[in-house]
Amino acid sequence: MLSTTRAVRKRLDFDRPVPESVLRECIELAVQAPTASNMQTWHFVLVTEGDKIEAIAGLYRRGFEAYVRGPTLADRAAGDGRSSGGRFAGHDKTWVAQQRRVIDSAVYLAENMHRSPVLLIPCVTTRSERPTDVVAEGGSVVQAAWSFMLAARERGLGTCWTTLHLAYEREAAEILDIPYEQVRQFALIPVAYTLGTDFKPATRGGIENVISWNRWSR
Repeated sequence: MLSTTRAVRKRLDFDRPVPESVLRECIELAVQAPTASNMQTWHFVLVTEGDKIEAIAGLYRRGFEAYVRGPTLADRAAGDGRSSGGRFAGHDKTWVAQQRRVIDSAVYLAENMHRSPVLLIPCVTTRSERPTDVVAEGGSVVQAAWSFMLAARERGLGTCWTTLHLAYEREAAEILDIPYEQVRQFALIPVAYTLGTDFKPATRGGIENVISWNRWSR
């Protein structure tokens, strides 16, 4: 399951409701995740009302439109394999094709986010600006959210971690009555049953490319 919990976009079944009981099961497992200093500052906002899903999805679309115009779009990054200062040099046509599929599915999600039966916004109940606090609290909520995503996968649900709505975090807070000054949002995760369950491991580079022993080497 760990190797096949994909970022699901095109294969989300927008027409099938997700029972509240299943979401609660996933949250029960999510809160068992490790947490910095055992403070458990996480909070999960589950959005199921159509008008609020539509409004939050609208913020995501605005963020995605800005992203499309920016320099980090996966399709541009792939390019001819030589962009971004050589970061992607040496990648073959298969990898480039995969990147193009990723951006195609990202466009699809931006256009269809409003159809999601559930949106999950993982938050922390503090707004400290100290870098150490942000890292600790963010690390805790990310682990909890990943546990939710694994639990969802086990139950036939697909998810996708997104962050583009955070450019409009205050507006999202107003829509959902989140106290912006006290609570920080970390992501926006559509949740839906999947169309089929035959997910496969992604194409990745060999682990030797991402390992250093005792000192940095690359």
